[in-house]
Amino acid sequence: MRKEIVINFAAKYSNVVIQLILNAILARLLSPKEYGIIAIISVFLVFFNMLGDMGIAPAIIQYKELSKKDISNIFKFTVAIAVALALLFACFSVLVSKTYDNELYKSIGPLLSISVLFSVLSIVPNGILLRKKKFKIIGITTLVANFLSGIAAVILACANFGVYALIWNSILLAILNFIILFYYSKIKIYRGFTITSIETIRSYSFYQFLFNFINYFTRNLDNLLIGRFLGQTPLGYYDKSYKLMLYPVQNLTFVISPILQPILSDYQNNREKIYEYYIKIVKVLSLLGVFITAVAFFTAEDLINILFGSQWNKSIISFKVLSLSIGLQIVLSSIGAIFQATNNTKYLFQSGIFSFISFTTLGLLGILIGKTIEWVSFSLSIGFLINFIQSYYMLIKKVFRKNFFSFLKHFIKPIIIQVFLFLFFYLFKVHSGNYFIDLIIKFLCALIVYMFLLFLTGEIKYARYVLKRNI
Repeated sequence: MRKEIVINFAAKYSNVVIQLILNAILARLLSPKEYGIIAIISVFLVFFNMLGDMGIAPAIIQYKELSKKDISNIFKFTVAIAVALALLFACFSVLVSKTYDNELYKSIGPLLSISVLFSVLSIVPNGILLRKKKFKIIGITTLVANFLSGIAAVILACANFGVYALIWNSILLAILNFIILFYYSKIKIYRGFTITSIETIRSYSFYQFLFNFINYFTRNLDNLLIGRFLGQTPLGYYDKSYKLMLYPVQNLTFVISPILQPILSDYQNNREKIYEYYIKIVKVLSLLGVFITAVAFFTAEDLINILFGSQWNKSIISFKVLSLSIGLQIVLSSIGAIFQATNNTKYLFQSGIFSFISFTTLGLLGILIGKTIEWVSFSLSIGFLINFIQSYYMLIKKVFRKNFFSFLKHFIKPIIIQVFLFLFFYLFKVHSGNYFIDLIIKFLCALIVYMFLLFLTGEIKYARYVLKRNI
């Protein structure tokens, strides 16, 4: 597994650097209100893409017996779904326009329907490449597509296209992803169509789809509520802080998570083997998570001013509060692949229902009681903690049939390291007057303290052992 992680790591982090640079440029060319407008329509864009997914990609990975003709039938099915959803999204934008009292959505909705079309068309090609463990191709595809679409967005923003620069970024990204993935997946299209191929994966993909459906609202309700009750400008600030918080979550765990199911599904009848692998992964992720959490929290002002400029300073407190959940999310983001690899998408769905209820309740409390993006951020951070506990309780007790408290003992040393890192940052003050210099000093000092704590707790030996053993 180590080779696959290294390949994914190189591609992912090259992409992270490119995205950070492009976003830093766009944040200085576009206003928080323009980002708020896109944040609202993006919520619905993700929803329609999720509807098109229907759990098909994970099912293609899991069902090794699917033939080339089955793949052809499934792809044809997604083509029909893609066209239908694209047309529906174009019409739906009228409702969005009325709900948020902005005529702009009537024109950008039909444009973004192109993104919906090609995003759904990419599902089967992406699933095939994951099934074949072609992680290098997928990584390079993402890198190239993000770079080219990002450059186009910057050019359009410089030409005063405003919000349309972000619209075309989404469209070009979807089109480029599809073209490259379809070419390398080498899907052979057979004549005719039979529903049997869909029925083969129906049970597995059904619960995966239900989880995706529930998880969508869990992850996006905050944007909908803030946009509706607090306005588009506060949403712009919140969206920027939330996405910045997600960078380490997505670009660390998503180096590992996409390869977990394709590799561990080979052991789907040997859960002890999967558990043995996964405990090692959880331990490494938790050790990385505590460091990133501390650095993100105490360098929030530096990061936002360096990346986005002083016009985004109202995002700082929100980002600091959200960053407290980074460690939890880094570990938690890997759990879905384990439910998938063990053929337990039903339990994944049940876990998703509980998460939806807790996040919805806490999000509403943050909006209605606090009435600020900082209160919403605080509520969601508590939600991530609750979600972490219930999700792992279900995985450990229901799927692996292990003792939950024995599992939690793996987090004792990472928590101790986290406490001492926060204590260090609290006592260590840096104010040179230059955000970039402050960031570098804080990071390097924190890294030294972190490495010392790893040696002191003996965790450095464990990390080295895991990496040498190829996880």
